[in-house]
Amino acid sequence: MAGKLQQEIHQTKAIRLLEEEAALNVVRTADVLMLAVGEALKPHLLSATQYNVLRILRGAGKDGASCKDIGSRMVARDPDITRLMDRLEQRGLLTRDRAREDRRVVTHRLSKAGLELVNALDGPIEAVHRRTLGHMKAEKLRELVGLLEEIRAGIQNI
Repeated sequence: MAGKLQQEIHQTKAIRLLEEEAALNVVRTADVLMLAVGEALKPHLLSATQYNVLRILRGAGKDGASCKDIGSRMVARDPDITRLMDRLEQRGLLTRDRAREDRRVVTHRLSKAGLELVNALDGPIEAVHRRTLGHMKAEKLRELVGLLEEIRAGIQNI
């Protein structure tokens, strides 16, 4: 009997490894969750990655953050942080300053418009999370968080 994922993606060939089935379910679920977040961000012409950068910069406060710092804090890695920052700067959502001591170091900070936008998105994004995961009891969500953390810890040891 095919699992639910196999039915969803119309795969007739059985998934042989339980580890593969688990991994594919994680990827499929992440895609569904990101689509929901993307729908909430679409009216603001933001991608989930851009929203993540705005949240990171809000957390960095007036000190701001370098591209390297931002990249290390991203939920989903982006290989071209510089271009991503260019687009956010063009929209007036962040500013860049070069350090006087070392011109190679560029510090990024939220602009007033960027801070207002990320603050305005808190409610809609929380609503997405409640809508997509709110049907699960807190105990199950804590268990899920623990399992996902365990997966990442195991992968980092490879």
